[in-house]
Amino acid sequence: MTPSQNCIALVQQFEGCARKQPDGSFAAYPDPGTGGAPWTIGWGSTGPGINPGLVWTQAQCDARLEQDVTSFAAQVSTAIGDAPTSQNQFDAMVDFAYNLGIANLEGSTLLRLHKAGNYAGAAAQFPLWDRAAGKVLPGLQKRRAAEQALYARG
Repeated sequence: MTPSQNCIALVQQFEGCARKQPDGSFAAYPDPGTGGAPWTIGWGSTGPGINPGLVWTQAQCDARLEQDVTSFAAQVSTAIGDAPTSQNQFDAMVDFAYNLGIANLEGSTLLRLHKAGNYAGAAAQFPLWDRAAGKVLPGLQKRRAAEQALYARG
């Protein structure tokens, strides 16, 4: 499966393209949950080479978003396997993995229940993932609620 525009819009809604500089470029910033690593830039991109002082153009931010969503979509497709999955369910899980990492999805009860066809049970798992560095974050609560609503649309 491939992510739909709903998936891209969800990522953009919750990631934002933060830390815009006066010249229109974007600066890397620390993770809001930890105050440090992982450093983030653009539409929530993290990884090697993203460190304090890094600056990207809007075009670089947008290109990396496309690259990251495509990568997470491929990983989610692999994790789902041949389990029946709607576009909305897929998009919700891609956003979840984009935010929390594919390993968290792969090891989750959410994925296990989805693969078993227990879609209501899987949907109920989203709100449980609302913490960063042990603290409940209102932004994560909103994001999980949006993912849950998208997933539940089936």
